[in-house]
Amino acid sequence: MAEPTYSLLDFSDLRGWSEDDHQEALDVFLTTCGDIEQHGWPALCDLASQGQEARAFFETFFTPVLIQDEQDMLFTGYFEPAIRGSRRQGGPYQYPLYRLPNDLEPPWLTRREIEESGVLDGRGLEIAWIDDPVDVFFLQVQGSGRVKLDDGSIVRVGYAGANGHEYSSIGSELVRRGIYKAHQVSADVIRSWVRRNPRDGQGLLWTNDSFVFFRELDDVPADMGPIGAMGRSVTAGRTIAVDPSITLLGSPVWIEKDGAEPINRLMVAQDTGSAIKGAQRADIFFGTGDAAGRAAGKVRDGGRMIVLMPIQNALALVPEIVE
Repeated sequence: MAEPTYSLLDFSDLRGWSEDDHQEALDVFLTTCGDIEQHGWPALCDLASQGQEARAFFETFFTPVLIQDEQDMLFTGYFEPAIRGSRRQGGPYQYPLYRLPNDLEPPWLTRREIEESGVLDGRGLEIAWIDDPVDVFFLQVQGSGRVKLDDGSIVRVGYAGANGHEYSSIGSELVRRGIYKAHQVSADVIRSWVRRNPRDGQGLLWTNDSFVFFRELDDVPADMGPIGAMGRSVTAGRTIAVDPSITLLGSPVWIEKDGAEPINRLMVAQDTGSAIKGAQRADIFFGTGDAAGRAAGKVRDGGRMIVLMPIQNALALVPEIVE
């Protein structure tokens, strides 16, 4: 991948900037700003928490920076699944969510090797048993979710670790096999196909070598979003997942998503994902449950994202500006 290049922009260059709810964005920014340790940020966070007028705060202390690396912008969406399960195996509940084994040293076994070998059986690692293998798969892809247990209670689970193999898209695999066109593939389509073709469906899930382990999240209120990469709850419509090697986690990021349902909005980079690589790559968090999942599954759009950086940090990236 090419080395990133940096271009300084003005706020007037941002499509729809004046129409956004900057206070809503500032409120989300404040949930993780205090966790940024990079030079210059603590003072900004202190100012942000002192009742600043939101739009003026961003325009006064930040510079929009377009970061590019020769890859076209790609926006996708993610969500927090809400699935059915039980603490005990039985009836329809046959597909486990596992805790992280204490002897795992990535790269470990592939998804297929784990499930065929039974290497995790009998070790007491099961958090819950789920009634649909595709739900387990998508929960691993999303990295967190809620399980409604058969006793009426709810347990939230979050990412605890993985087997160290690269993620690969089963939707893309269905397209490669000629079963569907790219525009036809969605989570519901994949789920339906696997149910209609259980043997081939199992083989399809095994084409993704990555396997994710979970931990129970007991301290996240029900009205809050799942825990993101910064250890704080993410917010529907305001959180994006980014490549943290390029975009500093906690940064405000202006997005201009094209497509059937354009989005021009100030987001906060509070999460990461195994498939989120590159300067112009972002995953938008849509919320919890089936409706959020359907909305997230439709997103595969171009556009651009612009990181808001503290002014001095931005100028340091483009030194010829101050010569």
